[in-house]
Amino acid sequence: MPLKTHLDDEPTLNLTAMLDIMFLLIIFFMLGTRFVDDERKIGLRVPEVVDRAALTPASARRTVNVYRDGAITLDQTPVTLPELVDRLKSARRRHDDLGVLVRGDAEDKYQRIVAVLNACKQAGIQNLGIAVRPMPPGQTVK
Repeated sequence: MPLKTHLDDEPTLNLTAMLDIMFLLIIFFMLGTRFVDDERKIGLRVPEVVDRAALTPASARRTVNVYRDGAITLDQTPVTLPELVDRLKSARRRHDDLGVLVRGDAEDKYQRIVAVLNACKQAGIQNLGIAVRPMPPGQTVK
């Protein structure tokens, strides 16, 4: 019976593939949080509603923000009311079922929001939505 005269090599664990996957996951999550931050940086506080029932989801194809200082943005691009009408008309020519979500500041004058809604009507938009958020429990409308 032969005797062992040399030591066997220690088994090694190759971690290269696992490290590659970990770096890819880190990059994926870093990019994902970047898009969430862009949405949070909008200096806009939408009105609150008391009703806790589910709201019907509005089309998220185009978003119009109406700020307290009178500024209007279409998909985060500053526009004037005539530019808004023109851009929505051209977008509607490409997509007949175009939807628009209007987000107005809760402290803003209602007239500015009505002007944006009228611009959407002039552009022929049929699918309109107005963004609101649920009011915290126990709070009442001021």
